Amino acid sequence: MLVYSPFRRWILLGLVLTICQSAGCSSKEPRYPEDHMRFLRIDTAVETLRKAYVEKNFSDMKNLMLPFDRLERLGKEIQSDFLTFQDIELEFSIDRITIDGETVDVFVHWQGHWRQEPMDAGIRERGLGMLRWVGVRSILLKDVEGDLPFGMANRLTLSEPRPAIVP
Repeated sequence: MLVYSPFRRWILLGLVLTICQSAGCSSKEPRYPEDHMRFLRIDTAVETLRKAYVEKNFSDMKNLMLPFDRLERLGKEIQSDFLTFQDIELEFSIDRITIDGETVDVFVHWQGHWRQEPMDAGIRERGLGMLRWVGVRSILLKDVEGDLPFGMANRLTLSEPRPAIVP
């Protein structure tokens, strides 16, 4: 004979909820999987750019860039960095990402250490800049703004003291 008990009802309800939770909610999947995949592609593009710069792999960097005049100048500055510095360390930290259609603005904090020789004290710098990417499936660099680490060799040249001119 089955006896009704309010206590049994709560036990049964708890058991049903536990089964439903373990069966249906075992992993948290993104609510918007396409957007999630796009964010992962953006993050991968930023990391690939950083890694290619540190490893002095200009062809990988060039593969991430659209052919614009401004990026051509950036490419020349990057190549100058590769020739000037023997060792480059760079860290990116993504501050925020804004997306407007196909345009993606990635704001990054960065810090780096550039050395001309292994035992050299080198240059330590940090800053904040924006990397403008375009695309949904394929993410490519379109523009840069702000204080970015690329072109450190030019900064070094500008900061070196100039000899005084004696009349």
